[in-house]
Amino acid sequence: MPLIGTAGHVDHGKSTLIQRLTGRDPDRWEEEKKRGLTIDLGFAWTTLPSETEVSFVDVPGHERYMKNMLAGIEAIDIALLVVAADESWMPQTEEHLAVLDLLGVSTGVVALTKTDAADSDLVELAALDVSERLVGTSLAEAPIVPTSAVTGDGIETLIAELDKAVLALPENPADRPRMWIDRVFPIAGAGTVVTGSLLGGALETDQTLELLPGQRPVRVRGLQAHERDLAQVNPGRRVAVNLAGIEHQDVQRGDMLGRPGQWDTTTRFLVSVRTPRFIDELSHRGAYTFHVGADAQPATIVGMSSTHALVTVEHPLPLSAGDRFILRDTGRRLVVAGGVVIDVAPGSTKAALSFGERLGTEVSANDLAAALLRLRGHESLATLERHTNGGEPPDAFLVGDIALDPETAAKMTEHAEELVASAHQQFPLRPGLAQATLSEQLGTSADVAEAIVERTTLIRSGPYVAHPQFEATPSPDQWESWTSAKSRLSQGLAVPRDSELGVDSEMLAHLIRSGELVRIAPDLVFLPDQIQELTDAAKELKDGFTVAQFRDSTGLTRKYAVPVLEWIDKEGLTVRHGETRNFR
Repeated sequence: MPLIGTAGHVDHGKSTLIQRLTGRDPDRWEEEKKRGLTIDLGFAWTTLPSETEVSFVDVPGHERYMKNMLAGIEAIDIALLVVAADESWMPQTEEHLAVLDLLGVSTGVVALTKTDAADSDLVELAALDVSERLVGTSLAEAPIVPTSAVTGDGIETLIAELDKAVLALPENPADRPRMWIDRVFPIAGAGTVVTGSLLGGALETDQTLELLPGQRPVRVRGLQAHERDLAQVNPGRRVAVNLAGIEHQDVQRGDMLGRPGQWDTTTRFLVSVRTPRFIDELSHRGAYTFHVGADAQPATIVGMSSTHALVTVEHPLPLSAGDRFILRDTGRRLVVAGGVVIDVAPGSTKAALSFGERLGTEVSANDLAAALLRLRGHESLATLERHTNGGEPPDAFLVGDIALDPETAAKMTEHAEELVASAHQQFPLRPGLAQATLSEQLGTSADVAEAIVERTTLIRSGPYVAHPQFEATPSPDQWESWTSAKSRLSQGLAVPRDSELGVDSEMLAHLIRSGELVRIAPDLVFLPDQIQELTDAAKELKDGFTVAQFRDSTGLTRKYAVPVLEWIDKEGLTVRHGETRNFR
């Protein structure tokens, strides 16, 4: 269901036209009705001849209420630009058109109103003037329909043109619902109710949502659209949502409803930026208000290039790439720029602006996901989806939920081989580089490192990674020290401690891995045949034997007997019960 939004100068008949089209007065406040001046957003709906039900968002035209206009216009699909035939183009007409152009609203109809107050020549001149003013904007091809809400002239033609525009709208993906809140109020017996224009996906009753910023959990108690209670509301409608789990005073205009886990908030982001035709140049030194969705807050431009800017705001915003925004000069109270959010988690100012210049201003969600992945090297698919409004990098190297840029994966693969080769050279007796160490040196997770290894010629042996041709080879000096140590070890069961063997730690570890030695304690090793002799001696004892009995049968001192028995326990041959041991 599409949203149609009005735009145009104050007192050009926007609200009156909506009332004529829908039968509903969009002005909600008593002050609006009394003054005949729209102050805040108004809403109405009708069914077009194609049987398409449409929502209307009526915006104030007075310059003083531009903030309210911007709170409702961003969500629209179709613009209904209203220009009075008796006054033609006016300052707010120009500014409202600039807003539509900067927001990329390219589908619209121009209603040339109040034809009953102008003669035919004036109407024709006004239509010609409007046509010329639209050149070079997103509404350059919009039909211009002379109308009178008083007499009804042109209303049927206007409805037909709106219907044609509705039917020509492209299908949009609908799996990331979001609703910027523009009204919040309590209802006795129901609690908190918020309203907004639903975009991106459906909402259902009893659904759990997040209220952003703050990731506050809320539950949808009830839904209403066009004064009807519904179990589900599809995007493109004005919606009232009855929320459970939050008080109305804790919600404000500019907050956003979304599904849990689908949106990140940010206070610093990269945008593409362009100015309307009445602004010569955008200065990064100005004081600005950043408008997105229904939110408006102070913003600072911290860096600029010819087409991009790095923006910071005071409070976190739930943004995603592709979100369109408007920038107003706070002092002049004038729209000075607009554009598209590119990156919600940019790096340094210089790197971010350089990235923006390389990327351009308009890219698809998938292409942006690929570009961000190239910039970041690796990222979770869920994060890329949140940051790009559903984008997926097409050529990424995937490891579970982690995506690696192909070039990053190739460099990481090459680096893994280099790291293992370096480890072989530095530690020639080790079986390779520990997988955990490789993960750390690659700066990635164990799963990613394992997947990288699978891309190489490297082989895994237990917790180690090695080149397939690698073979641990002791040096002549290490062989000589081992020959001497082995001779000393074989002279009796009261073997020397590690520090007395004269074998370096790398060689000792190699001998233990290769089975030449058996470690039974942190500083005590035996030859395999000595271990066999000791276990055989234990087996000759009866159940319930003590350390003293084992000591006497082997001739060892207690200093050796205790660690030997503890090792035999760990090997599962015996079980200790207090001061005695039994065989399993």
